[in-house]
Amino acid sequence: MRDFKNEEALNTLNHSCAHVLAQAVKHLYPQAKFWVGPVVSEGFYYDMDLGDQVITDEDLPKIEKEMKKICKDGKRIVREDISKAEALEMFKDDPYKLDLIEGLEDGQISCYRQGDFVDLCRGPHVETVKLCKNFKLLKHSGAYWKGDKNNKVLQRIYGVCFPTAEELQEHLDFLEEAKKRDHKKLGKELDLFMMSEYAPGMPFFLPHGMLLRNTLEQYWYEEHAKEGYQFIKTPIMMSRELWEVSGHWDNYKENMYTSEVDEREFAIKPMNCPGSMLVYKNSLHSYKDLPLRMGELGQVHRHEASGALNGLFRVRTFTQDDAHIFMTPDQIESEVVRLISFIDRVYSNLGLPYDIELSTRPEEKYIGDLEIWEKSEAALAAACKAAGKDFKVNPGDGAFYGPKLDFHVRDSLGRVWQCGTIQLDMNLPERFDLTYVDHHGEKVRPVMLHRVIFGSIERFIGILIEHFAGAFPLWLAPTQVKVIPVKNEYHLDYAKEVYQLLEAKGIRVELDDREEKLGYRIREAQMKKIPYQLVLGNNERDERTVTYRQYGEQKQTTISLDEFVDMVLKQIEDKSR
Repeated sequence: MRDFKNEEALNTLNHSCAHVLAQAVKHLYPQAKFWVGPVVSEGFYYDMDLGDQVITDEDLPKIEKEMKKICKDGKRIVREDISKAEALEMFKDDPYKLDLIEGLEDGQISCYRQGDFVDLCRGPHVETVKLCKNFKLLKHSGAYWKGDKNNKVLQRIYGVCFPTAEELQEHLDFLEEAKKRDHKKLGKELDLFMMSEYAPGMPFFLPHGMLLRNTLEQYWYEEHAKEGYQFIKTPIMMSRELWEVSGHWDNYKENMYTSEVDEREFAIKPMNCPGSMLVYKNSLHSYKDLPLRMGELGQVHRHEASGALNGLFRVRTFTQDDAHIFMTPDQIESEVVRLISFIDRVYSNLGLPYDIELSTRPEEKYIGDLEIWEKSEAALAAACKAAGKDFKVNPGDGAFYGPKLDFHVRDSLGRVWQCGTIQLDMNLPERFDLTYVDHHGEKVRPVMLHRVIFGSIERFIGILIEHFAGAFPLWLAPTQVKVIPVKNEYHLDYAKEVYQLLEAKGIRVELDDREEKLGYRIREAQMKKIPYQLVLGNNERDERTVTYRQYGEQKQTTISLDEFVDMVLKQIEDKSR
């Protein structure tokens, strides 16, 4: 997927096309007033006030037609530098532009003119509107002015623009494929999860979704056990005093769900960290006990804005695959090397390539000594090199309490998702007065790492649904084998025998013995993206064989029942994709 925001030439082209969109809208709707038209990760958009006019899907082709006329006309895009007073006069009839101008310092203000249209803009722009001809308007929506729900709702139109028609078509094909993979659509079709107006932003996992989720969580526990983690479970609701100690009450309260119990204020946890701090403080620790690795699949709640909710990607309750690792300063590098290797193994099993980004100390607001920051950043960088992993530095983007490594995975469509994080924390050990006894017999502060691999179970499942287009690898698939007798009258007994054997071996299997046509049952198994379909007729029954077809293939293969069981169990064990 192209990077509209960071590819300079593509950014310039899309911003120029946003002006073409605004010009076309002004031609068709003379009453239009305009707010801003930035380039965003998915292309560009423009926010506008059209008075009583409401844009519909049917209006987009009309606007596109006018944009094409403007591009064909080929006017040059010319920069004009004017004074603030001149700008106020030029845009005196547009309250949105006046608001922008009032926020600018006195001095030269730039605007760009193309034919009969002029707009405030810092630029740069392409030389002529002809270069904007390979565009497509994608969708429209409402958007609060300045993002404030107390303000008027403006109309927002999204689009994309590319240097060539071929690149545009390639992108439109990509969007079409992404639409087919939409986890909300597939989640419904595959009976994985549902949403309800009775719990906005809080997903309900259905039986097939729970099979997928439980498999993923079991994998998480098994892999962490190999790495020497201990597992904990902390309360979902804790008192205000705890959140005051952690700093959440002062800095995050507006996103927390609160309640009163026995005349004390409580909050449902938005993060698992404070609970882990209490578990650590429950015992005395020696340097000989470290590193201490504590893992928790902890459910958290955060009050997200209703307009931001999006399937499993943005929810109000989710399960973080948290771990908190307590160590001595000289263990940082070796522990992070081990973590990188661990994360690499998990992502590789799922076919997810990734990049690493090191975020360093913010310029101003940060806690801790400069020397500790420099050592911590150097330790994270050294760990990446020791693990043989390249990384990109993101200066000043660390949290106020420590630097971090972010893991950005790429799915099968090339989209990037930020999932894993390794975060050094100099704040919570101090706030909670965490200590261990060093080899001199003195109490000192441990170094602490926050760490997630999936990030959130719900969001990660959404990513996997889209990555695999719902056709999960065998080991993850909610139903691994569908057994289909050709005719119940003759073949159901053998089908039941096969079903019971597979079930006894721990294979997730379903028997389709409905009185429906064979073709219908086979097509439905294909639509449900079940990895293996076994069609059992006379030959299979008489010779104790199975004829299987893998999802997405036409070829049918007949082998003995025992061979099939061994093959499936081996693929599950190997986590074959």
